[in-house]
Amino acid sequence: MPKRTSSKRPDVVQNAKRVFEHVIEITESEETLSIIENPALLSRVMAALGRKGGKIGGKRRLVTMTNERRSQVASDAAKARWAKAKTKTITTKARKQSA
Repeated sequence: MPKRTSSKRPDVVQNAKRVFEHVIEITESEETLSIIENPALLSRVMAALGRKGGKIGGKRRLVTMTNERRSQVASDAAKARWAKAKTKTITTKARKQSA
């Protein structure tokens, strides 16, 4: 009785390479180049991507942080805010004295 031939599954690395090459072909198309040629459109696209990532990033960071780390980050942020306020006050007082 002859052996049955099983259908081979595609190699994962070869599949990844094929997908990568396909993406490169798409990004090198004229449509992508027209976005790069228009700085205003590129700026709007990048801003939208940044907002999208920022919205996700904060929530995900909050979930993965421990309570101790969250407390440390809040403390550091408060110290930075107070340092800015002190610097601003000192600068304002110096301007008043020199005037």
